[in-house]
Amino acid sequence: MTNLNIMQKQRLSLEYPLSARKPDLLWQLLSTDHGLERWLADRVVEDNGVLNLTWGNPYGEHHTLKANIVERQKNSHIRLRWVDEEEDDAFWEMRIGRSELTDELCLFVEDYAYAEDIDDLHELWDGNLDRLHQSSGF
Repeated sequence: MTNLNIMQKQRLSLEYPLSARKPDLLWQLLSTDHGLERWLADRVVEDNGVLNLTWGNPYGEHHTLKANIVERQKNSHIRLRWVDEEEDDAFWEMRIGRSELTDELCLFVEDYAYAEDIDDLHELWDGNLDRLHQSSGF
């Protein structure tokens, strides 16, 4: 009998407090290609429910990934899944909500990575949120 060690991705759940009072403007930054270009990627184009995210110079050295929009509910959340994702349960989601402790507006992020990549993914989201704060003041 062969013992197959199948690695599964682990869920990473993060909560980022925001200075925004209402979700409307924040929602535009999370759910539109123009908004995402301000903080998540250098170029974002939405085409028929697929986001094309490009980092670097689109006309020079760059890296592009595609994500299907699985679910989008206005002023609530957007859930995406990488086009080349192999794990059925893996996705990434940005959700607007309120902190249970302080009642302030927060961005809740859920993402998946292999165990050895979780710390890097956490740092990536911390950097993304730093850019969101710098570009929007949230």
